[in-house]
Amino acid sequence: MFERHLKVWPAGLPRRLSVPERTIAANLEATARRFGERTATIFHGRTTTYAALNEQVERLAGYLQKRAGVARGDRVLLFMQNSPQFIVAYYAILRADAVVVPVSPMNRAGELEHLVADTGARVAFAGQELLEALAGQLRAGALTTVVAAAYADAADPGFDLPLPAPLDRPSPPDYGMPGVVRWAEALASGERADPPRAGPDDLAVIPYSSGTTGRPRGCMHTHRTVMTTIVGGIAWNPMSEQDVSLVALPLFHVTGMQNSMNAPIHVGGSLVVMVRWDRRVAAELIRRHRVTRWRSISTMAIDLVTDPDAGRYDLSSLRAIGGGGAAMPAGIADRLKALTGCEYVEGYGLSETMAATHTNPIARPRRQCLGVPLFEVDSRILEIGTDRQLGPDQPGELVIDAPQVFKGYWNDPEGTRAAFLELEGRPFFRTGDIAYYDEEGYFYLVDRLKRMINCAGLKVWPAEVETLMHRHPAIAEVCVVAAPDERRGESVKAYVALRAEMRGQVGEAEILAWCRGEMAAYKCPRTVAFLDALPRSPTGKLQWKELQDRERRGDAP
Repeated sequence: MFERHLKVWPAGLPRRLSVPERTIAANLEATARRFGERTATIFHGRTTTYAALNEQVERLAGYLQKRAGVARGDRVLLFMQNSPQFIVAYYAILRADAVVVPVSPMNRAGELEHLVADTGARVAFAGQELLEALAGQLRAGALTTVVAAAYADAADPGFDLPLPAPLDRPSPPDYGMPGVVRWAEALASGERADPPRAGPDDLAVIPYSSGTTGRPRGCMHTHRTVMTTIVGGIAWNPMSEQDVSLVALPLFHVTGMQNSMNAPIHVGGSLVVMVRWDRRVAAELIRRHRVTRWRSISTMAIDLVTDPDAGRYDLSSLRAIGGGGAAMPAGIADRLKALTGCEYVEGYGLSETMAATHTNPIARPRRQCLGVPLFEVDSRILEIGTDRQLGPDQPGELVIDAPQVFKGYWNDPEGTRAAFLELEGRPFFRTGDIAYYDEEGYFYLVDRLKRMINCAGLKVWPAEVETLMHRHPAIAEVCVVAAPDERRGESVKAYVALRAEMRGQVGEAEILAWCRGEMAAYKCPRTVAFLDALPRSPTGKLQWKELQDRERRGDAP
């Protein structure tokens, strides 16, 4: 067991945690019993109490079971922007003993086709602005029911900080699409959920994490693995029912899901929900609602402190700020501390670990550092290409054994086997990240073993983008690499060889426009370079590293 970090372990904090033997849906029910009249959500001028939130969950769970045919263990897609409806749908799926499949609202038709087929989901929740992306799945009969939500229906239409267009449109009387049900109709169905049957070891959430196979893979998490990082996060960085959290991170992502939604609901705090990031709206919401906690990524923090009016913001209510996804630049951390009085606390986690496995001690944080292993997390550094364990200050692959580690990739036993190795009789997850630890047990990220592109904290896997781009009828070959980007850190660049008959007929603008209809915006190439043929080894293997190295040297073709 890795114990070097215990010398900086917070005083008085136990090394092991007792995790409640219940489901995540039961957390909301318990909070509603304790704090029924407390404010649960604040959304564009409208508040909802915990009692009302739980009542909506019960009714929607009843609709899923009695009208939509959702049974225990069924997967249900959740395809929405941050909103009160996202929270209700998430807990309703769990209350119906089903499994949440959170989907980025930036995903498009090609990505959704894979998710529906892979999970076998027949039912989905979707923001009404996203219905067109699901239309093909409805027409094909892959999806039978989509419950559509209009975020404007959860907001005060007279609020002085309006929803951004087109998210400000109320729901129509009818969507005119077979299989699409209005949110209000589902709530008004009159059904009630059956007594819960799921337990701590039932599947709860399957977030998708892109890998080197060219397709995103579902990470199977039980109620127990999800509960582990909820309880651990609260113990490490304490919060209570008095806290007010700014929900700025996307809730489909495990960091936002756990830190900005599930943890505050577990303790009974209030959630100030932002449908999309806007630095000035965020600052005003912090001021008005006396927000105490803000979990973010470095890109949001950079955007906030570089606002010319940042010095006039009233951020004095903040008591805890932090995040992950990418290292926080020292200059930005300095400016954040000057504005808020708080140190930005960095951490590390993955979809496979349901958020954090490492976090900086609150009293002894270090900058541009992953932190130390959390409760019962055993982290080791292995020599690349071998299983030999390395000592302090020696970079190698980070591997983890912890109670929050996922149970494997959905429908991918081979990928699951490849993701683990055995050390000392226990399975350790191979993160694919190159890191090292120092004498005191703090971990630092060095590089990524896999071909990941880090676009402002959002992970893009070239193989997935390449797989989607290969569907373009004019493309014969494609190789995706990371291009330096001053603002985002890295952006996506595609090297394309066109089919011989299409050369001269298809240009960069057409391919970029096509990509925007097939994949999330952050995955789309920013630029396309055309080659007659892509470099390959004598055995025919694509030499992506050759193009990547040339790109980073600045002598790309």
